[in-house]
Amino acid sequence: MADIRPSASIEAVESGLAAQGYIASRQIATAVYLAQQIEKPILVEGPAGVGKTELAKAIAAWRGMKMIRLQCYEGLDEAKALYEWKYAKQLLYTQILKDKLGEVLGGAPTLEAALNQLHDFGDVFFSKEFVEPRPLLQALEQPAGCVLLIDEIDKSDAEFESLLLEILSDFQVTIPELGTVVAVAPPTVILTSNSERDLGDALKRRCLHLHIGFPEQKLEERIVESRVPGISQTLRKQMVGFIHEVRTLDLKKLPSVSETIDWARVLVLLQAPELGHEMVKDTLNVLLKYEADIEATMPQVSTFIAKASRQNVFG
Repeated sequence: MADIRPSASIEAVESGLAAQGYIASRQIATAVYLAQQIEKPILVEGPAGVGKTELAKAIAAWRGMKMIRLQCYEGLDEAKALYEWKYAKQLLYTQILKDKLGEVLGGAPTLEAALNQLHDFGDVFFSKEFVEPRPLLQALEQPAGCVLLIDEIDKSDAEFESLLLEILSDFQVTIPELGTVVAVAPPTVILTSNSERDLGDALKRRCLHLHIGFPEQKLEERIVESRVPGISQTLRKQMVGFIHEVRTLDLKKLPSVSETIDWARVLVLLQAPELGHEMVKDTLNVLLKYEADIEATMPQVSTFIAKASRQNVFG
C-alpha cells in the first residue's frame, strides 16, 4: 500500500532506502526528506552510473508507490510527454455522427439551432474521453500519488523545459480544450541530468538541487556489500580501493558505481579470493568502457593493486 505521508526524519529516509538496497549518503537522504516535507521536485545531477535513476526506483519501492518514467530525448514534445488526442476514436465518432446526422438534426426548427447542436457535438470530440494520457498527465491522475521520474532531462530540447514549469511548481497542467488538470495527489518528482547541457534557471528554481558524485570509499564499500552480498571483505576493500586509484587517471570515462557493482559480481563469479594482476587484466573491460582507457590504465595495474592492498591492511 502506498505511503504518501512525509518521513518523520532524515534517518527514516536513510533506513527506508537502505531496506531497498540503496545506500544513501547523508546529503541524498536530506534532499529526499526535504522534498517530501515541502513538496518540491528534486533535480539530481551527476555523472552517469552513480545512482540517480536508482534513487527514484528505490523511493518508489520503499514507499510502495507506482513509478512513472518519462525518458527524455531530443525532439520530445507534449504529444509524447503530456497527452495526445485519440484521433482514430474521434474519426470513428465523426463517421457515426455523419450516419446519424438526419436523426440528430431532425428536430432543429432553424439553421441556427442545427448549427448549435453540431457545435455541442464538436465539444464532445475534445473531451476527456478522447484524451490519451502520456507520462506527465498519468502522474497527475494517480489517486494514491506516484514517483514521477523525468530521466535525462538534459537530453531534451531547451523548449521542452517550458512544458514542465507548471507541473513542477503547482503539480497541475493546462490543456487548452479541457482547462486545468490538478494532481489528485502531488507526485514525488525526480529529474535527472548528466549535465550534457545547462538547464534553464526557471526549471532550477522550481527544484531542490542534488549532486551525486562518486562516493567516498567507505560508502562505496557499503554499496558493494549491499548489492553483492557474496563478496568477501578483503576483496571488497581491495577492489574499491583499486577503483578509487583508477579514478585519479585522466580517462575518457571514469568507472562509476554501476561499473563497481558489475565488477564485484564478475569477481565473485570467477571466485577471485583477492585482486591479482592477471585477474584485473582479464576483467578490466568490465570496469572501463573504452579501449584507450584500458590501455592507459594497464601500466598502472600493479601499482594500484599494491596501494589498494596496503590500504586494506592499514585501513
